Amino acid sequence: MKNYDVVVVGAGNAALCAAISARESGAEVLVLERAPKHKRGGNSYFTDGAIRFAYNDLNDIREIVPELTDEQAEKIVMPKYGKEDYFQDLMRVTGGKSSPELAEQLVKHSYPTIRWAKQQGVGFELNYSNQSFEKDGKYQFWGGLPVKTKNIGMGLIALFSRAEQIGIDIFYDSRAIELKMEGRRVSSIMVEKQEQTLEIEAAAVILACGSFEANKEMRKKYIGDEWEAAIVRGTEYNTGDGLSMALSAGAQRFGEWSGCHAIGTDYQAPKVGDFSKPGDIFKKHSYPLSIMVNQNGYRFVDEGADFRNYTYAKYGKEILKQPGHVAYQIYDQQVRPMLRKEYNLEEATYYQADTLEELVELLPVNDQQFLQTIEEYNRSIMEGKYDPTIKDNKRTQGVTPPKSNWALPIEKGPFYAFPVTCGITFSFGGIKVSPHAEVLDENEQPIPGLFAAGEMVGGIFYGNYPGGSGLMSGAVFGRISGNTAVSYIQAAGTVQ
Repeated sequence: MKNYDVVVVGAGNAALCAAISARESGAEVLVLERAPKHKRGGNSYFTDGAIRFAYNDLNDIREIVPELTDEQAEKIVMPKYGKEDYFQDLMRVTGGKSSPELAEQLVKHSYPTIRWAKQQGVGFELNYSNQSFEKDGKYQFWGGLPVKTKNIGMGLIALFSRAEQIGIDIFYDSRAIELKMEGRRVSSIMVEKQEQTLEIEAAAVILACGSFEANKEMRKKYIGDEWEAAIVRGTEYNTGDGLSMALSAGAQRFGEWSGCHAIGTDYQAPKVGDFSKPGDIFKKHSYPLSIMVNQNGYRFVDEGADFRNYTYAKYGKEILKQPGHVAYQIYDQQVRPMLRKEYNLEEATYYQADTLEELVELLPVNDQQFLQTIEEYNRSIMEGKYDPTIKDNKRTQGVTPPKSNWALPIEKGPFYAFPVTCGITFSFGGIKVSPHAEVLDENEQPIPGLFAAGEMVGGIFYGNYPGGSGLMSGAVFGRISGNTAVSYIQAAGTVQ
């Protein structure tokens, strides 16, 4: 077998960024993908592609999206989203728990990494449909997330082309199962491939193979019994292999092992990611314009607490707590034309009726309480100007939970109910790494030759998550891990 300097475990966004950066630095690199080739790409294949980075103005955006014409640019309102904005958003939604050192690395390297990814062949475009509203003839962008990859998750497949182009080897159907050590130093990795067990020597190993969201037993053990019922939104291969290997090698457990990124997704979505349906087509993320009602007929969250970007990753957990693990997003004709494009796909499940009384007859809910909840909600709405481009403070008064923004009476038919359940994206529990992606042991010391990126990095996300930060974190720490691994090898004088 060919000799490798760096072995990267995983083949999603983080892993490929790690492999490419290591190869650019002169290393011989092997990527191990547990999945068969037609299911490659990990969770990245199922992303909607929105990616959060710091920028100063529209000129920064145009460097990433050079196809944007001057005429188009004149019709765009693009608020600044600087490094401080990004850092504060991250700290705000995690309750100040995000590791400041890791958060600073993520924020500082976000824009340079986006530029680097573009150089690797990843295309980007403005996220008009999901992150802007048209107002006074201009597109008003909001929420610090204006850019996404072209062709959703499939757009990241360009990283495979780049990897192959520059001479990175990729083994498919290859499951990494154990790290071999010489003292404290990683020396090789054991791999199951085609019913054989191989030992592959490497001076450095980068673990970037996801967390444990697809492992039902680990979900129950660390997050809670009810999580057995959660839909797995992405790949079925993220079962915690990398975490198990790292912990066995002496890595320090870190981050919120009882927490995860979980969203409201279509009640009829597949139980695991369907590779025939790439991207994130089953999510239902216009809920800030709705009220959400459970089977007993009650609301249970403040749908308008903040922009969708800052609440969607935690509201899936609240849906999972409801009877039957289901809720219903309720809309009337006033807001139906404003809903995101996923509501118009043929895969979308919904009920429609001309009156609320007719709608409730279609739903398995407590009829009387359902209608009473809507009546009380409608009566509670305060005066104010409705404006979905800003937090408009058009709120309710006297109902629990409140709706803090975007409160309109549900009164104009036809009426719509979209059933949603909980879909888990990734778990927040991981291992501790340095800002340079070195895996740390219980004594805060790097384990020589071991690095990590992507979902395996613990300590960044707690309880919640600013939309698009996971994809950005994967790219940032993936790129950093590749560079750091090669620097480690060079210092040891063992590059092939």
